[in-house]
Amino acid sequence: MKLAIHDLAARRPPTRVDVDRFLDEKGPFPLVEGSNVTFTFRGEADRVRLHHWIYGLPSAQELMRLPGTDLWYFVLDLPPGSRMEYKLEIAQGGLQRLILDPLNPNIASDPIGNNSVVHGKGYETPEWIHQDEEARPGTIEQVIVGSEALRSQRDVQIYLPARFHESRRYPLLIVHDGADFLHFCNLKTILDNLIHRHEIPPMIVALTDSPRRLVEYADDEKHAVFLAEELVPLLEERYPLVKSPSGRGLAGASFGA
Repeated sequence: MKLAIHDLAARRPPTRVDVDRFLDEKGPFPLVEGSNVTFTFRGEADRVRLHHWIYGLPSAQELMRLPGTDLWYFVLDLPPGSRMEYKLEIAQGGLQRLILDPLNPNIASDPIGNNSVVHGKGYETPEWIHQDEEARPGTIEQVIVGSEALRSQRDVQIYLPARFHESRRYPLLIVHDGADFLHFCNLKTILDNLIHRHEIPPMIVALTDSPRRLVEYADDEKHAVFLAEELVPLLEERYPLVKSPSGRGLAGASFGA
């Protein structure tokens, strides 16, 4: 498959008008052609690199400068139906900076900041992230846990599934960085949908947060005592939990996993 960028490169040399027309007519960018995605950057730079976080691929890949122009490009094989977040690294005059793709309006947010987003051919937003109209919503309540181990009070948000009954027993899932999961991942809606569809059992989810996550999530003994000897016993007193190890789970992302 001959790509649009290769057609442009075949002109010897491409003119500024050629580049203008390419960007105007071939957008939006990145340009998706089958399983190939062409990333582009226009501007003066000593080096441009694509930064992404796909496991198994180099995290930084070089864009090539189209000879005689200020247009940089890189072609990546992205499987159909994929979604990728990325930034561009611009190096010039000894300085380096990571930026959002100026040619791409699609942005995703996370606790660290924003990233540009590209969708492979045929990508569809998962329908389970949107509230199912037939799913009964669970509720969230707050529990304040006084911790001797951490010498502080911790606010823990508790997700209770729809149709919660004191006469039933529920598995417990503890989620680190709980507020971020609620805000950035729409976790409550996902739990409501998955439980409604019987893809996971009704469960109680304790959403915890830490003001010192880089310390407490790093195999910190005091944090382990907080979870195992303070938080879980308090939740066992307050809620009807399954008390076997098979009814317990811990979840997180990045350093909180």
